[in-house]
Amino acid sequence: MIKGLPSRSEVSVKETWNLQDLFATEEKYSEALSQLTKEVELFHDQYKGNIMDPSSVNQVLEGYASIFEKMIPIGTYANLALSTDQANDEAQMRASKFGSISAKISSSISFVDSELLELPVETLEKAMEKSNEFQNYLEKLIQKKQYQLHPEVEKTLAAYSSTFDAPYELYNTTKMVDLSFDDFEVNGKSYPLSYVTFEGDWEGESNTDVRRAAYEAFSKQLKDYQHTTAKTYDMQLQLEKTTADLRGYDNVFDYLLFNQDVDRTLYDRQIDIVMKDLAPHMRKYAKLLQKVHGLDKMTFPDLKISLDPTYEPEITIVESKKYMDDALAILGNDYLDMINRAYEERWIDFAQNQGKSTGAFCSSPYGNHPYILISWSSRMNEVFVLAHELGHAGHFYNANREQNVFNARPSLYFIEAPSTMNEMLMANHLLKNSDDPRFKRWVISSIVARTYYHNFVTHLLEAAYQRKVYERIDEGLSVNAGILNEMKRNVLEEFWGDDVEISPGAELTWMRQPHYYMGLYPYTYSAGLTISTQVSKRILKEGQPAVDDWLNVLKAGGTKSPVELSKMAGVDISTEQPLKDTIAYIGELVDELIALTEEI
Repeated sequence: MIKGLPSRSEVSVKETWNLQDLFATEEKYSEALSQLTKEVELFHDQYKGNIMDPSSVNQVLEGYASIFEKMIPIGTYANLALSTDQANDEAQMRASKFGSISAKISSSISFVDSELLELPVETLEKAMEKSNEFQNYLEKLIQKKQYQLHPEVEKTLAAYSSTFDAPYELYNTTKMVDLSFDDFEVNGKSYPLSYVTFEGDWEGESNTDVRRAAYEAFSKQLKDYQHTTAKTYDMQLQLEKTTADLRGYDNVFDYLLFNQDVDRTLYDRQIDIVMKDLAPHMRKYAKLLQKVHGLDKMTFPDLKISLDPTYEPEITIVESKKYMDDALAILGNDYLDMINRAYEERWIDFAQNQGKSTGAFCSSPYGNHPYILISWSSRMNEVFVLAHELGHAGHFYNANREQNVFNARPSLYFIEAPSTMNEMLMANHLLKNSDDPRFKRWVISSIVARTYYHNFVTHLLEAAYQRKVYERIDEGLSVNAGILNEMKRNVLEEFWGDDVEISPGAELTWMRQPHYYMGLYPYTYSAGLTISTQVSKRILKEGQPAVDDWLNVLKAGGTKSPVELSKMAGVDISTEQPLKDTIAYIGELVDELIALTEEI
C-alpha cells in the first residue's frame, strides 16, 4: 500500500466524483447488468441468421447500438470505481465480474459483424442509401472485410476478450497494489514516497538533494518489479502479434494503425522528425535549467524542475475554476456551461488517496456526462493538466450529443488534439493578461516544461522506444527486462546526447506508463499537439471563424478521418509542414525563455 496518503474513505467527498449519476445505488447497477444480459439474449435469438437485406441490416444495427448504449455506463461504473481505489476488494470483484459478463456479451453478439460481412457489398451500400445513420459504421466494416475471420473464430475470440485484457489489469495491480515505497531520507530528514508523490511533487522538487534522492529511492523500488512488469508487457505484445498474424495483416504496425485511420507514413514521420529536429531545442532548454539552478551537471532526474520554482504559486481547486472560465471562454457559453457543471456536479475526482490510479484521464461514457480523474497537488501546473482533461470532456460532450454511439469516438490519432488545444488556450490567456517579464517567463516555461515536454518529449520518446519494441516483436522475438531497459536507455541517449546524463534508473521509465497496453498511443500526443498548436495560432489570428470551425470539428466525432478533421480546422497534416512549424515554434519559445532569463 502507498504510505503517506489517506485511504479512500478518509478523503473529503467534495473532492471525489459522483458515480451515482451513472447508477444511484449498487442495486440499480446490478439490475441494469441483469437487464442488459436479457436484452442480449433476445437480440441474439431475434437476429442471428436473419440478416438478409438492407432493411434487416439497419434493424440489427439499431438493436446493436442499443446494447452498446446500455453497456457503456455499466462498464464505466465498474472501471471508474476501481480506478480510485485499486486495492478495494468490492471494486476489484465488480470490475472482474463485468469483464466476464462483457466477454460473454461480446461473444454472443459477434455474429453481427460476421453476418454483415457475409452479405454482398451491394446490400450494405443499399442499406446506407435507405438510412445514413449507420453509413460510417458500414463503410469502416467493409474496409475490415479482408481481415475478418470465420464467424465461429470471431465468436471464440470475443469470448476470450476479458482474458486479453489481463496484461493491462496485471500491470495496474502490480503498480498500484503490490508496489510500495519506503520513506527516503536526506540529511537526517524523512520524506514520504509513492507513485503519486513522486510524479506530482518530487520530480519537480527544487531542492536538488531531495529531488535526486527521491529519484534514486523510486528507481530502486521499481527495479525490484522489473521482471514481472516486463513479462506482463511481453504477454501484451505477443497477444497483439498473434492477432495481427491471425487476421492477415502484413505486420503488427498495420494491425494497430488500422483503427486509427492513418497510414504508416504519418506514424513514422511524427517520430523521425521530432527525434531529429526537436532534440537540439530541448537540449538548449536543459542547459538553461542547469545554468539557472547552478547544477554541477544536468542529469535525467533534473529535467522536470521548474525554471523559477520560487515563483510558481500554489492554487486551490476553487481558484482553478476561474482560470478555466477565463481561458476557455473563447469557446462559447455552451462550453463554459459544461465546465461549470463539471465543478458543481462533481464530475472531477481531485482527491489524493491510497490505491488511486496515477496521472490524469477523462472518461466520457456515451449518454452520460464525462468524468475526470486527477490527483490535485495544488501546484499551478495542475491548471494545465485539468484544462487538458476538460479538453477531452468538451470533445465528447459535443460529439456524444451530435453523433450516434458508433460515430462519436474519433481516431486515436486525433484524440489528443482537443485536450492539448485547451492547454494552448490557457497559455494564450495567461500571456495576454500580463506584461511582467517574470510572470511571462513562468507561463512560457510552463508551456515548454509541461505542455510540450509532456507531449513532444515524454510521450514521443515512449513512442520511439515502442517502435523499437514492436520491430523486435515483428521479427518473432520476445522481450525481457534487460532488453527493454537497453532499448529505453538508447532512445534517451539518442535524444539528449551529451547534454544530459542519463542516470541509472532512467531506463526503467518504460515501467511507469500504462499507454503501452493501448496500442500505438504515445505518438498521438505529439500528433494532437501539432494540430492544436496550429489551430490555436489560427484562433489568435482570426478569432470567431476559427473557433466555429473548431467546435464543428468537436461535434464531428469519428465521422471523418484525422486528415479530414484537421482540414476542417484549417491544418493539412498530409504534409510535414505543420509538424515542422510546431517544432520551430517550440524553438522560438526556448529562445524567448533564454532572453527573458537574461533580462530578469
